[in-house]
Amino acid sequence: MAALLSDRLPYSAIVDRPAWKVPDNARVLVWVIVNVEHWSIERAMPRTVLSPPMGQPLLPDLPNWAWHEYGMRVGFWRIFDALKQRGLVPTMATNGIVCESYPRVVEAALSQNWEMMGHGYVQGPMHKLENQQEAIDKTVETLKRFSGKAPVGWESPGLTENDQTLDCLSKAGIEYVADWVMDDQPAWIKAQPKPMLSVPYSVEINDIPMMLLQQNRSEEMLLRGVDHFERLWQDGATIPRVMAISVHPYITGVPHRIGYFEKLLDHILAKPGAIVRTGEQIADLYKQQFPAP
Repeated sequence: MAALLSDRLPYSAIVDRPAWKVPDNARVLVWVIVNVEHWSIERAMPRTVLSPPMGQPLLPDLPNWAWHEYGMRVGFWRIFDALKQRGLVPTMATNGIVCESYPRVVEAALSQNWEMMGHGYVQGPMHKLENQQEAIDKTVETLKRFSGKAPVGWESPGLTENDQTLDCLSKAGIEYVADWVMDDQPAWIKAQPKPMLSVPYSVEINDIPMMLLQQNRSEEMLLRGVDHFERLWQDGATIPRVMAISVHPYITGVPHRIGYFEKLLDHILAKPGAIVRTGEQIADLYKQQFPAP
């Protein structure tokens, strides 16, 4: 029987932990997650920007599908250029099917050594899948075949898990997850056959809640991102922290938001004691000092 999610992670106060030493005596390890997804036009859209006319849902949902498609055709390339111009290597959380439906996007990411992180096979909640293990294995195999390397990280679509998900991921060879938004440092989670490392992710510095759910103005990414980073930098003088910045091409990649994302990156890069790493690199740094229990 699978362990309950609430039983998998013992409580740990950040002030009680042994010191975590990070490169260059850095205070903050920043990782950027670019979420690249496949939305199937024949299905209901994972998210919507436009409500159905007269309250009557319809399929195909052309306007909301096209809203996402803009991100893949245009928005992704703005984010790609912003990162490339600054010499930053992000983690790309991608659906496995993107290798087939948008190979140009994956090829561009691989050309800049982006980390590939599993994000389901097709965009949709994990707990609604008939066979999670099959979908996870298919995602891992597809990304490995396309990139030459199996992914070691995983972000579930919508951060959805149930009591079986972690064990399925562990069986597939996944080593870290970004679903557990409960800490400023990595933490080990119980899973079978091997423990799983949680790398800090964010629902706060994340353009879906920030822009779509809370409906903030475009500059919120910069304002909140700077405030968040500055406090972590202050805290990091004694206890190193991890900051995640999560973006989607159809949201952050639009003309009225991309500039604020670029300004946030520039603010971070100008600050001594902040370094940008991939999720895999952060996981490796932690595992070297704190191996799996």
